[in-house]
Amino acid sequence: MERVLHLVKPSLPPSHLLIERRFPLEMNVTLPEIRELYDSGKAGRWNPLRDIDWTALAPEPYDETVLQAARRTWSRRLWVEATGLTETPALLMRFCMEAGREIDPKFYLTVRNTEEAWHVECFDRIAESFGGRIAAPADRAYEAAFNRNLHRRIMNVEQNLDSYVACFAAFEDGLELELCRTWRAKSTNRAIAEVLDRVIADKERHAAFGWLYLESRASHWSTKERALIAEELTAHVRETELKGYHCPWLAPEHASAEADADAITAAAGLGAAPRAAEEQALASYVANARAKLAELGVTLPMFESNRMRTF
Repeated sequence: MERVLHLVKPSLPPSHLLIERRFPLEMNVTLPEIRELYDSGKAGRWNPLRDIDWTALAPEPYDETVLQAARRTWSRRLWVEATGLTETPALLMRFCMEAGREIDPKFYLTVRNTEEAWHVECFDRIAESFGGRIAAPADRAYEAAFNRNLHRRIMNVEQNLDSYVACFAAFEDGLELELCRTWRAKSTNRAIAEVLDRVIADKERHAAFGWLYLESRASHWSTKERALIAEELTAHVRETELKGYHCPWLAPEHASAEADADAITAAAGLGAAPRAAEEQALASYVANARAKLAELGVTLPMFESNRMRTF
């Protein structure tokens, strides 16, 4: 009898969760600047259906090459932004379950998740307007850059919460903000410009939250904790950013279709930027982040890539 071999993908290691300790329940404002982010997020709430003039998107004048490029660019943005739909609730749960954590980040993260949902809705609508959402990268190997399991990572008790915030709420959200500003500067389509204006306003709060929280915690860090933060940030840059997660031109061996699409989308003014502009934004942002981290006692090394200058 012929034997059939069933290949089973290796499973992720089990996560060790915190034990919930709800009491004493502390509701006092201890981080007023983060509480202000929560308040300003509520005051600045917007509705993608009501506040964006979608008729201005007008895909009809663009040729098929541009349409296909734009749908791929905005589909990739959707893959990135959709991470927050699971990651932010998990981060909120971690703040709630870890004893002694402040109330203000817990309030703020409820607003952040709503804003991420609006971004997802907008990016999906843009992709659909230009020919339909693309469900996955052209090269299956590129999928690994997006399947990061951040929701599992943050819920694992072995993951240091401050180092996680440093990587993903400060550094990564700050980089996304700078890239969005770069895309907005090159956008000539009015509807896309309106979307990016809204997204930038939200991401300013997202990045501010991460950096403000690090500043509030830095005086309590040990030398070991500072080294851990530097280690995890370095790993993030090398294993995520340099693998083309935000800038596909950094990984042409797997993301050439996405990089080519971004170049066409940028030339058409549909919400992307030329590679040179993104490279400058990336290098400038990392330099600024390195200086901020140094003030907190965290040393971020220089990074080398054969796709761009040392940064």
